[in-house]
Amino acid sequence: MAQQPQVGFWAWAQNDPGRLALVTPGGEKISAGELLARVNQVSHGLRALGLKKGDGIAILLGNDGPWIEIALATSQIGLYLTPINYHLVGAEAAYILQDCEAKVFVADAAYSQAALQAARETSFDRTRMFSSGKIDGFRLYDELYHDQPATLPLDRVAGQNMNYTSGTTGRPKGVRRPIVPVSPEQAAQLGTMLGSLFEIKPGLGVHLCPGPLYHTAPGAFSLMAMHMGQTLVLMHRWGPEETLQLIEKHKVTTSHMVPTMFHRLLALPEGVKKRYRTDSLRCVIHAAAPCPVDIKKRMLEWWGPVIYEYYAATEGGGTSVKPREWLDHPGTVGRAWPGSTIKVLDDEGNELPVNKPGTVYMSSPIGSFDYFKDKEKTEKSRKKNLFTVGDMGYLTEDGWLFLCDRKADMIISGGVNIYPAEIEGIFLSHPQVADVAVFGVPDDDWGEAVKAVVQPASGVTGNEAFARQLLEFAADKLAKYKLPRSIDFRSELPREPSGKLFKRKLRDDYWKGMGRQI
Repeated sequence: MAQQPQVGFWAWAQNDPGRLALVTPGGEKISAGELLARVNQVSHGLRALGLKKGDGIAILLGNDGPWIEIALATSQIGLYLTPINYHLVGAEAAYILQDCEAKVFVADAAYSQAALQAARETSFDRTRMFSSGKIDGFRLYDELYHDQPATLPLDRVAGQNMNYTSGTTGRPKGVRRPIVPVSPEQAAQLGTMLGSLFEIKPGLGVHLCPGPLYHTAPGAFSLMAMHMGQTLVLMHRWGPEETLQLIEKHKVTTSHMVPTMFHRLLALPEGVKKRYRTDSLRCVIHAAAPCPVDIKKRMLEWWGPVIYEYYAATEGGGTSVKPREWLDHPGTVGRAWPGSTIKVLDDEGNELPVNKPGTVYMSSPIGSFDYFKDKEKTEKSRKKNLFTVGDMGYLTEDGWLFLCDRKADMIISGGVNIYPAEIEGIFLSHPQVADVAVFGVPDDDWGEAVKAVVQPASGVTGNEAFARQLLEFAADKLAKYKLPRSIDFRSELPREPSGKLFKRKLRDDYWKGMGRQI
């Protein structure tokens, strides 16, 4: 039996090179030794291009081997890694590529149109552009590493990811932390501490990544799993039944999901849900948006007490709650992590009493950050040593945090604060609702009126009769002033791949006077 190694993927791989480290969406199985050799070659290749500590690399890659290889390489030679959302169009990708000051750009041929436009608009150095698959003008990815040694590089130092915020208000901004003189293993230790919050044991299990790696949480939890000695199974595109298939096939023990995935898993026919075994699951972590209480209770009934939750952001965090704790405090997103502080403040920065909603501020055990090249935004997000991402919530007497909504999404109708997330949670518990967005629209009398845009479940027609049915369903669950004044129907609502509702795309139409039922 292999001796327990120190923390970090590199140590696990050296100690037990034959163990399975990675399963790609195409089904390729890669051993820890094979992956470590490639990671080291990529590290040497980047250094051979002249990159030094503090330099950056940008990637436009899907969930596959190269993403993991580059992430593990940059994190052992002190580089900044900026993953670019592969759903962006060329101009959007170009903005991030330019803004992050990357010295190397690696893209996948599946996103060649955006990659080519981004490279062209930024006049990127063609000798430092690489592609997985063929893109005109890009060097093939294997040219980055094929002549390089497979040994660990010298002078190893931990790198950092510089992820860009989603940009739901204005241009996205990079969240940047300093490169500090610690070893990659020391940096990975933080991940194992995070894992302990969710009762994940090092060296055991299989982690399923159903979300896009370019998003902060799926990427971070996938790398954390590898640093804890788990096998990582990647999905390229999420699907509810495929998720169940992979859980059974690979005996998945941990995963990171978002509430939208829970809703769509629960919507599967009972026969499909019963077809697959999920008893290997030990810890399914979720975040990104408040989870409706009914949805989470149904997931706990189906999968058992394995659903863990946390509250955090790209900027840091946060809180966490274990399954049995949540059942005692339904709806909470948890209590502060060790080393983190959570406070609820009013607009003047005064701490609010318990159970009174305000803006949630926090400190993070992973250190300070800046919004890259945006001192004003950095300063606006802070009160002394605390920062906020604009969420509204309240703390109970014993420290449990309950979220209300994003401050930007809050509706003020007749001077009363209304939180859309609460209304959305009620509507999502209706079996004929596939998705819903609630937001304020202009109203001459009240300032704002509550509008709901509903995506009906498959086979359900969105019409006036269904709208009345939904309002009757919600009438005994919501105060009258919270009920939508009107309901529109859409065939599909815009969501980011992370699961976050892109509400601005809907709301803007109504504030421009363009909204209509379809």
